[in-house]
Amino acid sequence: MSAKTETKTESTPATKKRTGRGKKVGKVLIGILCAIVCIAVITAVVNTVGNSANMKKAKSFPAVEYQAQLTPEKDAHGNYTFTTDKTLKVLQLTDVHIGGGWLCFKKDSMAINAVAAMVTAEKPDLVIVTGDIAYPVPFQAGTFNNKPPAKEFASLMETLGVYWTLCFGNHDTELYSYHSREAISKLYESGDYPHCLFTAGPEDVDGYGNQIITVKNSAGKLTQLFYLLDSHTYTGGDFLGIMWKYDNIHQNQIDWYENTLKTYEQENGGPVKSALFFHIPLTEYKDAWYEYIENGQKDTENVKYVFGTAGESKKVVYCGVGDDDLFEKVQELGSTQAIFCGHDHYNNFSVEYKGVRLTYGRSVDYLAYPGIYKQGSQRGCTVIGVNPDGTMDIAEESYYQDKYRSYYDKEEVTMQEVTVVTDLPTE
Repeated sequence: MSAKTETKTESTPATKKRTGRGKKVGKVLIGILCAIVCIAVITAVVNTVGNSANMKKAKSFPAVEYQAQLTPEKDAHGNYTFTTDKTLKVLQLTDVHIGGGWLCFKKDSMAINAVAAMVTAEKPDLVIVTGDIAYPVPFQAGTFNNKPPAKEFASLMETLGVYWTLCFGNHDTELYSYHSREAISKLYESGDYPHCLFTAGPEDVDGYGNQIITVKNSAGKLTQLFYLLDSHTYTGGDFLGIMWKYDNIHQNQIDWYENTLKTYEQENGGPVKSALFFHIPLTEYKDAWYEYIENGQKDTENVKYVFGTAGESKKVVYCGVGDDDLFEKVQELGSTQAIFCGHDHYNNFSVEYKGVRLTYGRSVDYLAYPGIYKQGSQRGCTVIGVNPDGTMDIAEESYYQDKYRSYYDKEEVTMQEVTVVTDLPTE
């Protein structure tokens, strides 16, 4: 009896010790949980306040003053159509990169101001954004939520009263973002933004935002087709985009481009000129620039330099990593005279390659690249004039020209010199 009693007595302190440690661990875990909840609540409040301020700013600009603004109407295929006998002005913007989080509200404000200044000065008939309106990358933006940037940009364009549409970029809907491409498409198509011409596109074609906008004259003849394509995001297991493995245009998109083009040409009674817009550049951008550089920055049989430069390092052109037949189909069909993309923020060159004009739009980005908000040589827009005969005039424009008078103070930047990479990577 006494031995058993002694054993019990000896075990009691150990039990108490374990119980005491358990309570301490529990208190620590509860403390950590409370801290996480507090941080989440504070971040949510700060993000709400910051986005409300930028939304207020987006809605504060005066409307663009037009002498006679063109109003698009839908054709028999449900595609928006501009009717004019004059030159149609298209403004290409790209990589606006509104983060929508507590780490970047000031930079978001700069981007909103820049877009408003350029759109107001140019008075375009149509704005086409070639991807990355949003940039919800948490360690730079401070949020995973990609809806506030979309709303702020759409509200800005609605306030300005300018017709616009977009192609999705890889950052608009990241894998970890709160909202999918489908959800953001529904936002743009909701009817809350009457000047937004975005349509999600046919359900049997990969991606969202595959759409056509047409231009015709008063006699009813088509003078131009604008094709907008979803160039998707990442591929090859690179779900977060950290290995720069970007996707390509898919085959059923190319088939859709071919089939719809042939339908329009048949209805038009002959050939129709066209242009393509998407975010991630084709491999032909890389092929053309490499050939130009390897020839001592001189024209070749295939490449005719027009303007701009490549300021990106390493790969220089961050195109899709796979193969697609879009450029070959463009050459075969003979309709598309120009292709416009974004994605590589320091690249703004335009070249003619094998008879097709390949152009990078100037980026707006203040956020994605380290220190880019302090630099200005790359920031601006691309102005495209579509003439009555279907030909195009294409010009790059710097945001820091005097003609772009911003409603709010324009930031001071360094107009950095761009060093052209001549030691190209071997692949």
